[in-house]
Amino acid sequence: MKTFILILFLPLFSWGQDTTIIDNNRVVTLPEVMIRNDFNYKKLLHQIQNDTTFYKAFRNLRVLGYSSYNDIQMLDKKGKIKASLSSKTKQVRANGCRTTEVLEEKTTGDFYNNAHQYNYITADMYASLFFSRGKICGEDNIVAGHTLDASNKSGMEKHKEQLKMLFFNPGKKIPGIPFIGNKLDLYDEQAIKYYDYKIDIVEYAGQNCYTFTIKPKEDLGWLKNDNIVVDEMITWFDMKTLEVLARNYSLSYKAGVYDFNVSMEVVMQKFNGLTVPKLLRYKGNWDIIFKKREHALFTATLFDFTQEKKN
Repeated sequence: MKTFILILFLPLFSWGQDTTIIDNNRVVTLPEVMIRNDFNYKKLLHQIQNDTTFYKAFRNLRVLGYSSYNDIQMLDKKGKIKASLSSKTKQVRANGCRTTEVLEEKTTGDFYNNAHQYNYITADMYASLFFSRGKICGEDNIVAGHTLDASNKSGMEKHKEQLKMLFFNPGKKIPGIPFIGNKLDLYDEQAIKYYDYKIDIVEYAGQNCYTFTIKPKEDLGWLKNDNIVVDEMITWFDMKTLEVLARNYSLSYKAGVYDFNVSMEVVMQKFNGLTVPKLLRYKGNWDIIFKKREHALFTATLFDFTQEKKN
């Protein structure tokens, strides 16, 4: 009922004033209509902060068939392409297993090594998201009990797991990353000193939805360089289910042993009641100790989803 009331007031947003409230010492900006209609914004903030639907959408890919266009470009210091992959693949799901079929593929430069393995960590991470290596069986799309954890990994596998955590849970603390692990947590007592939070109601893809925006405060001065990792994150949520419809975010940081500047755009869609990724765009430039700097662009476009028939 409250959602219906909010929708009735949407035409007034152009004239309404935003209202700032304090929630657990965190400054949050809300549209005035939420305050006037006694909307339970605290519950909404809690659900947003503990969202798992973004991660769930990618786990749904493990139980579905789909096709994808894959475009990966590795760039040199001048921004020119030094290696690339352009392909069309199809994931087939049958008998509780999934396999990836390569329908078309073109590569340039040293995208693969002599053993046909990826020469770049970015490409390897992309493959782990959208390609299966051989036949993979017995998977499900359950989130509970399947949280990402890098503590039981080491070396490059640990780095890849941390990258996935950064991707699936932007704004959450990532243990094991020197200097910035705690600074990634956008909801703890330290973060609220440096970030502004805003909830709004907008139209997205033909439907009304909530947006939740996190940006650094404008008056940080020299504190920004040492304490800010997330430059901006905006997420669109379905008003009825609070599932993520889309998310854009950018992160950057410089430390003595590594630096990164990454931006991501993810758009979701529905298939047979399941939320799945439709489009993913990535632009990243990062460097970690003992590894070559990687500057990459990639786009994944997913379509023609199918569901395995039950016997």
